[in-house]
Amino acid sequence: MARPRIPVLTHGFLAGWAVLTTLPLLWAVLSSFKSDTEILTDPWGLPSRIRWDNWGRAWTEAHLGRYFLNSAIVVTGALTLTMLLGAMAAYVLARYRFRGRRIVYLAFVGGMMFPVFLALVPLFFVVRNLGLLGTLPGLTLVYAAYSLPFAVFFLTAFFRTLPTSVAEAALVDGCGHFGLFFRVMLPMARPGLVSVGIFTFLWQWNQYVLPIVLLQGPDAERRWVLAQGLTALAVSEGYRGDYSGLFAGMTIAMLPVLLGYLAFHRQVQSGLAAGQLP
Repeated sequence: MARPRIPVLTHGFLAGWAVLTTLPLLWAVLSSFKSDTEILTDPWGLPSRIRWDNWGRAWTEAHLGRYFLNSAIVVTGALTLTMLLGAMAAYVLARYRFRGRRIVYLAFVGGMMFPVFLALVPLFFVVRNLGLLGTLPGLTLVYAAYSLPFAVFFLTAFFRTLPTSVAEAALVDGCGHFGLFFRVMLPMARPGLVSVGIFTFLWQWNQYVLPIVLLQGPDAERRWVLAQGLTALAVSEGYRGDYSGLFAGMTIAMLPVLLGYLAFHRQVQSGLAAGQLP
């Protein structure tokens, strides 16, 4: 029996892509433990010793701790709203038949194609008229609204793959529609929820344009999120030559995303594979 040929080109491309993706991350993490002299004279070498004071300086003097907390508050609230409302809307669109269902679904899908830059001006006035301009709750609601189309689009395809027999058995046993969703179907959709949660968290955590536009007003710097804080840190530390503090701040910003993916990467892969089934 002939052995299948190894797709050398494909494996080589994937290996090269992995190296291009991993090396910059490792270089940034290692540079966060170096001194400024080591970064400038030996950028590819290992640090002579671990310098945790770089992280402490970025956390306190550059106020990254405050920005990190603001980002955590906004993203936690927005992610909770996105997953809850997106899962409920996707479940109804996938499992129930009603007039206008296709139009509602296409409206959500169309929201994915609407660039955020085109909505900045009207969005600014809407948030200001609601009295939420320059506040973390206002930014939370905007994040959730912009994340909903992708969540509904992805989870609708995922809910369609769940077995109908389980839902019918639960209804026969006396389970209501709300109980069927929260106690039966939602736990079964965990791989898809984790996948959507990771991608949504990544988009919300790294968002920069929306906070710049919506976090305005007196004392707005205290309500900055991490992306804004990193930008200010890059400007200030670049002029001061404190590159070690800048790399430490970058690493602090990357850690939640990396840890989240490492913890849930298997669920992400299984959710993406399941969402592609007809």
